Formats: sequence, structure tokens, C-alpha cells
Amino acid sequence: MAIPKRISTTLINSLSSGVVPRTGLEHITVGRKAEIEALVSDLDNISEGAGGFRLITGRYGSGKSFLLQTIRNYALDRGFITADADLTPERRLTGSKGQGLATYRELMINFAAKTRPDGGALELILQKWIAGLRKDVKDRNPDADEYTLDSLVSESIKKTSSEMVELVHGFDFSRVMVAYWEAFRNNDAETRHAALRWLRGEFNTKTEAKRYLPTDSVINDDTWYDFIKLWASFVSKIGYKGLVVFIDECVNLYKIPNSQSRNANYEKILSIFNDTMQGKADHLYFLMGGTPQFVEDERRGLFSYDALRSRLLPGKYSGEGLRNLAAPVIKLTQLTDEEMFLLLKKLTLIHAGHYGYEPSVSDEDMIAFLESALGRVGARTLLTPREIIRDYLDALDLLRQNPGVKFKDVIGTTMEKEPLSSKDDVDDFLMGFEI
Repeated sequence: MAIPKRISTTLINSLSSGVVPRTGLEHITVGRKAEIEALVSDLDNISEGAGGFRLITGRYGSGKSFLLQTIRNYALDRGFITADADLTPERRLTGSKGQGLATYRELMINFAAKTRPDGGALELILQKWIAGLRKDVKDRNPDADEYTLDSLVSESIKKTSSEMVELVHGFDFSRVMVAYWEAFRNNDAETRHAALRWLRGEFNTKTEAKRYLPTDSVINDDTWYDFIKLWASFVSKIGYKGLVVFIDECVNLYKIPNSQSRNANYEKILSIFNDTMQGKADHLYFLMGGTPQFVEDERRGLFSYDALRSRLLPGKYSGEGLRNLAAPVIKLTQLTDEEMFLLLKKLTLIHAGHYGYEPSVSDEDMIAFLESALGRVGARTLLTPREIIRDYLDALDLLRQNPGVKFKDVIGTTMEKEPLSSKDDVDDFLMGFEI
């Protein structure tokens, strides 16, 4: 497979370590077609001004983080701004020690655009906005001098910023935006840096912020979500499709021992759900990832909070074999054997292309590997794609580093039944499945 070395390195290193790569996912994506189509359809709605909320649930290693990262890449390609954060004991949606603000700061660090997909795109977005305004003004006024151009740009920036005033905390947000522009125009690096710090939530006190900027407020644990809504509105006004926010590892909220603190976080999720689903948050899409236990446990999970339970509970007619992918919660099903086989096929080609050797692992070897992995007691319900991928890449590494050793010797396959070894057996296994 012709994949740039940088991408193949990221894929192999990430997957071998059991983490989701940030780039190159399109080379290894299998299955999840229905889920991806449903979430991409949501993006179309967000680009038209709607809000949205989804919870992706699955066991550890089942692929929920992979799916979130895949949708993140789709969103960037389609002109959205994205921001993502993993929750930890230090990063929650709200907390007595600034854990909500810590999450906001992480989202701002990972603020990403198509031209800067790895994060850190906040200032790039602002400068691109200013450059675009200058170009438009220049095109409309080709004979204007620099002073006049700057004045016209100032009017445009103040007009866009003034449109934010009606939103909660929009007045302070707009004043800081104008301050950033004026510092940019006057080469005032200190004020420009202060404006970026304020927008990233890095000022701890109002007094400290007022020393540099015309504002009487700072972003804090209580207000950070209001500023996320402001960002969604702002980026849509300056040419982007909207803001997509990814919050993963939500199981850390389930682990909060204090029920009052836990419920405060669940109440924040309820606010986000209501705002995005009721049309109170334009161009804003929230996707959250967690385990089924985090959602369904009626003692400590989201279902312990009655208002959320009534909103997230599956419909009466959803059940085995009937999935409603328009519902707020998408519960990931296991990949089929055929999908896992195709994944191994892709990994084999990527590994061989990266290290520059001719792949020697046959279809029969891959099937034997899957039979060995899935044939263990409980594997069908307990084994995850993450574990299978990690073990398979480990086997490929050993095979490459030990010339002359056969694949079956590496994996130590001892099948109680006759393995699928003939061409007819392989064809039967792959019947109706296009590789």
C-alpha cells in the first residue's frame, strides 16, 4: 500500500501500543459503515445551523475512540473546526477545583482546522479571518491606502463581534476579539498574547485580565460551556461549517465517588443535551464516548439521573437486530469475522509496505489467527479489536525479525479441529465478502 512513511509510522506505533492514531485512519477503517453514515449526516445538519448531541458507547477497545477520531477527520475535511479532550480525574465537566475549566483549556489546546489538524489552530483561525477580511476589503477598494483599509477591516471585525453580544458572555467575547485585532494591527505582541490567553481560559482572576484587556470577566468553571457555544457561533460567522466537540473517556465521570459531584457533571451533560437538541446552540455538535456501564448503570451511570435516563433510554421498539441510529446513544456492536479478516489484510499490507518486504502471511494464516484468537473461551464477548490488532502486529514484527520462521510457529496455533487450509474452505469463509 502506497502510504507515506510518516502515516504508516503513526499507524503502526499507535496500534501496536493500543491507542488510536490521529492520522491515516482511512487506511484501516473497516465496518462501522452505518454508524459513520449516521454521524456524517449529523454534520450536514450542523452545517445548516442545527445543533447535535451523540453518545458513542462500547467496551474498552471496542472501537469507540476510533470512531470518534474517524468522525473528527471527516469534520475537518468538510470545513468544521474541531476540539477534543479526554476526561480524567483532573478534567471533568464541572468540579470544585476547576476541573471544568481544565477541560475547556484542553479543548482550546486541541482546537483544530483542516490546515492544522493536530491542534493549536486558535490563532491561525483568527489570522486567517483577518487576512480574508483584508483581501475582501482590498478587492472592493483597490485604490484605498493602508490606513483606509485598516479602518474598513476594523468596521467588519466590530460588526462580526457585535453580532455575538446577544449571546451569554458575548459582550466580553466581542471586546476581546476587537482588542486582539487592534493589537494585531498595531504590532502589540503583549496585548495580542493576552487576548489569546483570555480566549483559552488561562487568566485566573478578573484583576489580572483587566490589566491587559478591556474586560471585567474571565472564563471559569461555571461559564466555559457558554464560551463553547460562543465559539460555535463565531466560527460559523467567519466561514467555517461549525464546531464539533469530542469528549472521550466519560467513564471517568462514572468513577467519581461523591454522588453530589457526579450528579453535577451529569447535570452539565443534561444542559448540553437540551441546548443542542432544542436549537439553543447553533452550529454546535457534541460527541461523547464512554462505556455501556457509564450510560446504563442505574446506580451510578447516566441512567441514575432521571432527566437523562428519560432522554437517553432506547425506544420501545429498538432491540436485537433493530438499531435506531438516529437515537442519541449509538451502542457499538462487535465487528464481524469478515470485517476482522479485512482489517488483518490491511494491516499486513501496511506493515509490509512500511518495512519494505514482500508479505508472506496468507489468507489461510490470517484465518487461522482469527480462529485461534476467537476460539478461546469467552473470546467472542470479551476480546476486543484493540487486543486482536495488537497481537497481530506483534506476530508480524516477530515474523519480520526472525527470517525462516513460519507464521504458524509464531502464533503457536494448535487447532483442535481441522483449520481452514484449502482454497475451498477459504472461499467458503469469504463467501459474499468483497476484499
